[in-house]
Amino acid sequence: MAQGRIQGVSEGSAQGGEEMKKSGDLYTAKGKGVAGTVERIQLFDGRFDTAYRLVKIEMSNFDPHAGNESSIKVMTEEAAHVITWDWSSNTQVAWASVNTPTASRWGENSYIDPDNLIVEDVWLDFTGVADSEINYMLTFQKYDITDWRGALAMVRNRSQA
Repeated sequence: MAQGRIQGVSEGSAQGGEEMKKSGDLYTAKGKGVAGTVERIQLFDGRFDTAYRLVKIEMSNFDPHAGNESSIKVMTEEAAHVITWDWSSNTQVAWASVNTPTASRWGENSYIDPDNLIVEDVWLDFTGVADSEINYMLTFQKYDITDWRGALAMVRNRSQA
């Protein structure tokens, strides 16, 4: 089950002129999902002048000593579970993986599209050993944007196929 919290930060500088301004809030969504499932993280507040930029993605296996591989894909559209990562897709904005071959070694990777701007919700696609639980923590920077910029971001985050 996803949990979220908003925390204030001291940065309030303008980004992109008058079109987009940091609101000063970070939003953290954390929880755990099950491999082979897709889970929704609600961000949309019903307004088109609020957006979020994913700035950090972290993950781990629920049991850090279990020897397995897991990954998470962050999407801007709901889709069925698919194992692959497609960096050419407009609807995929971040990817993370962890590999724990033994209890004493592991590797972690995470990648975030630096141009991501999310107005609506995101979906997490969990991949791993069948029915294994995967921890996640996503950090979003909140922005105040113009309505037209919000509409443009929504179009960009849709599948163009």
